[in-house]
Amino acid sequence: MRFYVVILFFFVVSLSRAQSYSLSQLEARFLKENYLLLAAKFEVSKAEAEVVQEKVWENPSLAISEVNLWTNAGSEVLSPLFGRYGKTQQVSVELEQVIETAGKRKKRVAFKRLEHRFAVYEFEELVRELKKELRQHFHHLASLKNRQAQLVGMVKLFEQLEKQYRRQTLQGNVSKADYNRIHNELLRMQKDLVDLEADAESSLSTLQILTGINDLEIEKLLVEESFVSRKLLLPKDVISLIADQNIGMKKQSTAIAMANQQLELEKAQRTPDLTLQLGYDRGGNIMQDFIGLGVQIDLPVFNRNKGNIQRAKHQIDQEQLTYAALQWELEQTVQRYKSQLLKYENVLNQWSSEMEGEQDTMVESYRKHLENRQVTLLEFIDYVQSHREARQSFLELWQNYNNTIEELQYLIGKDF
Repeated sequence: MRFYVVILFFFVVSLSRAQSYSLSQLEARFLKENYLLLAAKFEVSKAEAEVVQEKVWENPSLAISEVNLWTNAGSEVLSPLFGRYGKTQQVSVELEQVIETAGKRKKRVAFKRLEHRFAVYEFEELVRELKKELRQHFHHLASLKNRQAQLVGMVKLFEQLEKQYRRQTLQGNVSKADYNRIHNELLRMQKDLVDLEADAESSLSTLQILTGINDLEIEKLLVEESFVSRKLLLPKDVISLIADQNIGMKKQSTAIAMANQQLELEKAQRTPDLTLQLGYDRGGNIMQDFIGLGVQIDLPVFNRNKGNIQRAKHQIDQEQLTYAALQWELEQTVQRYKSQLLKYENVLNQWSSEMEGEQDTMVESYRKHLENRQVTLLEFIDYVQSHREARQSFLELWQNYNNTIEELQYLIGKDF
């Protein structure tokens, strides 16, 4: 029996460990479970179906007319259609098929293929946007988790001090003012802890929506304990990568190609289509059974599609200007983020994990000095506040550093 209890214990422990999530695990769940992505995939499939549809020829048309339901007195007698029926029956059958000229169908297929490519880019853009949002919320929660760990320790410390000072105040050994300082600082920390937990709940809710993990908690996140530089991973040719990798640039380049293809299609519309005709006429002509061929074509006298061609040319100019403006904006934004990233890193490199450990030790040392009356209560509270502010500043810089990395990866269109 004891053996099974031990096995059950290790199973529960392993199960609890399996519930922890790293950033890569959250991204894997996001790609598999996110409803927005699953819905967006249908847009790509719809665009593929439109390409298939454009390849299909127009259906031929069949017309049956001039069928008489009764016989006139002066009608001619014809050979029967079948059996003894049809000696005075007249009928006309016409089959028509539109033949598109100037490669209109191929041009429409090419245009639909570009629309399909645009739909694929939109899907990729949605993936990268949501992935960036997921990562930035993860970095925010990592910062909150570190702040929470520090703040919980501080709250416990001040709860102990508050009890001690309350007891000493009742005994008359400590002034009421000192007790109030401890009590007020404890209340402020408890309020900060509540605000921090509310902030964490908001980001956790976003991660739950993105990943489909309903029981996700901040304690289950596997986060980095210290700063890790990623400067060496940053591509040296980030500017040149924008035109090739940025999704927005790819979309705009496709928009230019679509505008050019639309111009080709509008030019092709100047050439009228042909309508081939095959007709059969029974009893309506000098021949008893007449089969005739025909062709129909519009005469391009009044409409040469000039307006639509001119509009398509203007569209090309507009898309090219938009491309140039977007490229310039992206280059400036990437330069700004790159410069900001280096500034963050220079500051973060001055903060070491050893320094953090030393400051934690100093807090405990100051507490002992406070008990031994080697420092005043105001000096102790001031140092604790300074320690908290320094740690919070570091975590904010660390979060901003990682968020800037994510912005650069999104703009460049490539993870590094």
